[in-house]
Amino acid sequence: MTSTTALHTPPSPIVACTISRNVQNFDLLIEDMEDLLGEGWGDLGFGEALAFLNQPDAQKLEFVAVAIDEEDEDDLGLLAEIIAAAKARNVKVVLIAEDVTPAALHQLLRGGADEFVPYPLPEKELAAAVERLRRRPAPASAPQSQSKGVQLSGGGDGVLIAVQGMCGGCGATTFAVNLAWELATVSKEHAPRVCLMDFGLQFGSVATYLDLPRRDAVLELLSELEAMDGDSFGQALVTFGEKLQVLTSPADVIPLDMISPEDVKSLLNVAREHFDYVVVDMPSTLVQWSETVLVEAQVYFALLELDMRSAQNTLRLKRALQAEELPFDKLRFAMNRAPKFTDLQGKSRVRRMAESLGINLGLQLSDGGKAVTMAGDHGEPLAAHAAKNPLRKDIAKLAAELHAIGQTDAEAA
Repeated sequence: MTSTTALHTPPSPIVACTISRNVQNFDLLIEDMEDLLGEGWGDLGFGEALAFLNQPDAQKLEFVAVAIDEEDEDDLGLLAEIIAAAKARNVKVVLIAEDVTPAALHQLLRGGADEFVPYPLPEKELAAAVERLRRRPAPASAPQSQSKGVQLSGGGDGVLIAVQGMCGGCGATTFAVNLAWELATVSKEHAPRVCLMDFGLQFGSVATYLDLPRRDAVLELLSELEAMDGDSFGQALVTFGEKLQVLTSPADVIPLDMISPEDVKSLLNVAREHFDYVVVDMPSTLVQWSETVLVEAQVYFALLELDMRSAQNTLRLKRALQAEELPFDKLRFAMNRAPKFTDLQGKSRVRRMAESLGINLGLQLSDGGKAVTMAGDHGEPLAAHAAKNPLRKDIAKLAAELHAIGQTDAEAA
């Protein structure tokens, strides 16, 4: 009776596949897949993987594990096609790499791979990566936003928060993205409406940091700002995590002076009407409409580091704004990658820097380390990728303080 039952037991459904040149080169991957899924997985070569993923049956897969080594770097184009085909079917991608150059890894992660695990596989790391994939929200909102846009409700008077870096690579975009997300999730019961706007019209990277599509509607909006209303503004937005609305930079590089100060003011007014908080990631270059954002903003964060570049650029900016009698005092300077509490020498350097520039450096942000880069490569805010990261904790605390001030002001009004 038992043997007869066994003969009629249906095979385990295939929920995942490995994709490699030769899976026998990755014996630890075979063991981990068997431990994780039993017999519920299959193996595909590079050529047959692309053909299979372009079939409707591929939608039944939960994830694919793409395993590569240094010999596969000549086939990056094919690997990118495989990853794109998987993403088109809403199949998650775990990239497993051995002795692959950082440039190749970067290209494949940018191409859409969801998780990266080094080979030889650390113990239980594949299971942890798959668990993170399962907890990640489904990307159904992005295609919907592409076709229908975002439905907005007006009648608001949002707080405008601008973020600008005093030098390249100081973490301004990372700060803007994570501050916007923390504000959007600051309250579970009465979550504020938050819009993140990327004003880096040429090389803005907000879309990359959140793994969002750059929509043609953005360029259409910027080209016809005279006719903009709440509906056209909503059509240009994309949604991240069902809580944050984002105006990405255009898909193509455009001149920074394509929009005028009047255009920017109109854009900010519409955004503030429909959102409680509007976070603007500013370009490092000063343009005609930089003054508009500075004047309109309630809070204007200026990020710098403990180096000579930041000091010199801050001094030049101070001279420029004061010469034009613009509100330099509105800038709230933030020291990114600040020295640790126990680094007394570093703390002394920060104090001397603030005194020599005549600014207040009371806001100091911790060094988030490699987790910050990894979160950006995976298209996730720090709260989702590394919730206990010290930089994430600092930004979450700041968001809570800003929201508390906003609530107090609203009650007083």
